[in-house]
Amino acid sequence: MKYWLAGLCLVFVVILAGCGNSDEQTASVSEIPDEPDKETVTSKFENSAGESIETLIDNNFYLLDVVSGERRGSANVYATRLYTVDELEELFKQAEGPDEISDKKNGQLMMIYDDVFITLKPSDEDSDVTLMEVADRTFVRNNYSPNYLNTFFTFALLNSLFGSNWSQNRMDTCQNGGCYGGYTSTYRSNDDGGGSGGSTRRGTSNYRGGGPDAGK
Repeated sequence: MKYWLAGLCLVFVVILAGCGNSDEQTASVSEIPDEPDKETVTSKFENSAGESIETLIDNNFYLLDVVSGERRGSANVYATRLYTVDELEELFKQAEGPDEISDKKNGQLMMIYDDVFITLKPSDEDSDVTLMEVADRTFVRNNYSPNYLNTFFTFALLNSLFGSNWSQNRMDTCQNGGCYGGYTSTYRSNDDGGGSGGSTRRGTSNYRGGGPDAGK
């Protein structure tokens, strides 16, 4: 009887472990399918009159993951092996000039268009892959850490976009956790880019707030 019960428990453990692994599968850049040749994609951007930058990105690059904000809004994360950060910057500027563009910091930069913030960065999983995080304005305003955004833009500019007290209000919120510090290919960072975060659930999960440096 003891052996029978032990065997039954082992079966349940295996089943539960399998379910857990399925739910917590992380998005990986290894899943990027074969892409069109670089000249084809470049030509589409160069002949894109009237198309928004969001549409061009969505039509030409692989959607790796979707980040759903706990405080409304969302961000789509795309991946490509065709272009570097610098090349994508020039490609996007030629197709549609951004309202604001940051200097490159730690290998990444951010571009502000009418209703979206686009972050370009190398994948930490594979240096030959470039990630494009396209976050709508609502997601940025309600979820991003002000210190993370201040890496790219001044608080004066951010307050002019989101309200005069936005940066201070977000600082207060971040002290209690709940601030988002940008996407990586192995997890979504929940702090000011310091790299602490929970596992990514492909395309559906909300990030969980509060890293050790959040709001500081």
